[in-house]
Amino acid sequence: MLRTESLVKVFQVEDLETTALKNINFQVNTGEFIAIMGPSGCGKSTLLNIMGLLDAPTSGNYYFMGENVASWSEKQRAQLRKAKIGFIFQNFNLIDELTVYENVELPLVYLGLNAKDRKSRVTEMLDKLGMVYRRNHFPVQLSGGQQQQVAVARALVTNPSLILADEPTGNLDSARGEDIMNTLTLLNDAGTTIVMVTHSQRDAEFSSRIVNLFDGQIVNERF
Repeated sequence: MLRTESLVKVFQVEDLETTALKNINFQVNTGEFIAIMGPSGCGKSTLLNIMGLLDAPTSGNYYFMGENVASWSEKQRAQLRKAKIGFIFQNFNLIDELTVYENVELPLVYLGLNAKDRKSRVTEMLDKLGMVYRRNHFPVQLSGGQQQQVAVARALVTNPSLILADEPTGNLDSARGEDIMNTLTLLNDAGTTIVMVTHSQRDAEFSSRIVNLFDGQIVNERF
């Protein structure tokens, strides 16, 4: 599904140049559940952002479903991102002014689906994650675990081929965190490809492959 070749990412701020990723050669097969680990500042989130088409590499190649998208424009990346990728963030990134239903519906609005199809998909997804009874509530009225369930529903409502999760249990207690990891495992069992950045060895053990980064380089992989 995904493949990088000699991927490099350099950030330039005035006279300061920082190399976040160095010569990354990495592959994700369809249906895998991969955990990316490493100390803070090692390039985990940078790699995830490039895989999610939120950023572009400085050099090297990035193949997404056979297409080399490394030099695509932001507009091209956005179209592919909306259609194929779901994101789950540590801080949930829900919109406070929108209800649970409206937060989950938003990606479908961007895709241009009609109201009837949007209602069907959102209701089905909220039901699957046990959040239908909260559909008219606002994020501030939810617990952290409930907010993350809504974020998962929003990530899944477009039926993406790939889920990218950045510290998905980082703001949750252990019980709620395990609920989220069990949900991701069920999604993976159903065929969804998942790449997760985590500091948690416990969460990483849910994956089928652990990739360790250090100073912007892959130092080892464990199956």
